[in-house]
Amino acid sequence: MNNLAQSEVFSLTLVIGTYLASLALYRKTRISLLHPLITSIFVIIVVLKTMDIEYESFQKGSHLIHFLLGPSVVALGYVLYEQIQYLKGNVISILTSVFVGAIVGIVSVIAIGKLMGADAALVATLEPKSVTTPIAMGIAEKSGGIPSLTAVIVVAVGIFGSIVGPFVMKVLGIESRIAKGLALGASSHGVGTSVAIQIGAVEGALSGLAIGLMGIMTAILVPVVSFIISLF
Repeated sequence: MNNLAQSEVFSLTLVIGTYLASLALYRKTRISLLHPLITSIFVIIVVLKTMDIEYESFQKGSHLIHFLLGPSVVALGYVLYEQIQYLKGNVISILTSVFVGAIVGIVSVIAIGKLMGADAALVATLEPKSVTTPIAMGIAEKSGGIPSLTAVIVVAVGIFGSIVGPFVMKVLGIESRIAKGLALGASSHGVGTSVAIQIGAVEGALSGLAIGLMGIMTAILVPVVSFIISLF
């Protein structure tokens, strides 16, 4: 079975087929708990367990999908280019918003982790939770966290934010297209951006920008904030 799992045809068919089926189910039911990512992860885990396939073998067969994570984030730059006019006059507010979001995200994780008795490795794993998966895994590895666990947490945060985010913004009466895009991108990265694109082109473009800015700022701020907090 492990030899089968290492086959790119099997792995790609399983992943893409499961996702497309999950997406069709979600569009038909519109039930939040049946989000395509949640359903896909559950189905793939069941298939791997049932067929007694080791994760390492499956990962080798699906390496192409893992590779495409990076280019998919870069591709959002084209969407941003199409909406470049919305950046004019908003550069300072955009940078400030993402900077504050990064600070709050890192400090809240460290504070809550320490209050609940989490060890340094777990805190380091959670710190980049609001950054897109490829960047988050790199940050976690460099800061002493567990990259594989970070990937799971990032996906969970993205799904939660993409479901709750639009509802929260509606309740708070947030109408700014720029604010919506930045909020979804900075808090829910790629999954949030997919929702932002469905809302509108401007929201999608700004959400893509927020992913990149959040990644850069988080990578810089994690060691700085951790060092400052360790002094107290």
